[in-house]
Amino acid sequence: MKILVPDVPFDLDFPSRLPDGGASFGPGGTDTVVAYAMNEPVPQEHTDADVLVTWASPPKIVADAASRLTGVRWVQTLSAGPDVALQAGFGPDVVISSGQSLHDDTVAEHALALILATVRRIDVSLAAQREHRWAKEIALAQADPATDQEYTLDGARVTIWGFGSIALRLAPLLTALGAEVTGIASREGERAGYPVVGADRLEEQLARTDLLVSLLPALPSTHHILDARRLSLLPPSARFVNVGRGATVDEAALEEALRSGRIAGAALDVTETEPLPSGSPLWDVPNLIITPHVAGGRPRRAAAFLADQLTRWRAGGTPLNVVGR
Repeated sequence: MKILVPDVPFDLDFPSRLPDGGASFGPGGTDTVVAYAMNEPVPQEHTDADVLVTWASPPKIVADAASRLTGVRWVQTLSAGPDVALQAGFGPDVVISSGQSLHDDTVAEHALALILATVRRIDVSLAAQREHRWAKEIALAQADPATDQEYTLDGARVTIWGFGSIALRLAPLLTALGAEVTGIASREGERAGYPVVGADRLEEQLARTDLLVSLLPALPSTHHILDARRLSLLPPSARFVNVGRGATVDEAALEEALRSGRIAGAALDVTETEPLPSGSPLWDVPNLIITPHVAGGRPRRAAAFLADQLTRWRAGGTPLNVVGR
């Protein structure tokens, strides 16, 4: 079995973590691990690979692999979201699994940073700092009784849209700061003590949301799911944070909502086109914070994860995080 892994700047020495200590890998074994340049097409001599591991490769590179690696049986992406692999064109018999759990801590941390930055108006302070100006307007706004709930998470009604493993890491952090957390997912119920409403109650939930956090993946069913109509359901004092995927948001509608004051603010780590073009109007939208898709960082504990996944695969089992197609 030939396994292609990206030449990434982090530890992927997973063979030594396998039950046999990696004895089946290498010249004397039956399995071979080959590193490939993740920003370049897979070399022709390795198009006979059985397994492809991807991480941050451009979509066109993954699509090229899908067309040329005709014998590949399993694609393991180290990204939390498998959208690039799903859209690449691999055959329906190819198993695709995501890197869910590898980014839970860093995405939760970045989400919390963006949440606090927009709630505490750090963007306004930074803009004033560049102007060498003391931003008294923030203190004056906080002193207004009408804005009592707008500058704090204590008592805030936070809705997390896409209540998976990252949400389960983020929700307790918000709870510790006094927020009331509710999830939205495909199925309603209770997860780790948090109420989760289904899609049939989405609009009702948006109407009672002070802070909306999106962790949604990019799928045909989620394309521009946050549109002008749903944005209009949020209270005018509401804020929106997206650390999921940019394609889930109608950016023109979000721009209009922010410029018109229909919502109070937003923070985006992801945009529909990345990198965000220099001419995009989003750069100059008021009350909007933008970070360059850095919430996930590099996958953490990737070697141990891959070792476990390969152990399952070699034993004829099903890997974790297999994506429905």
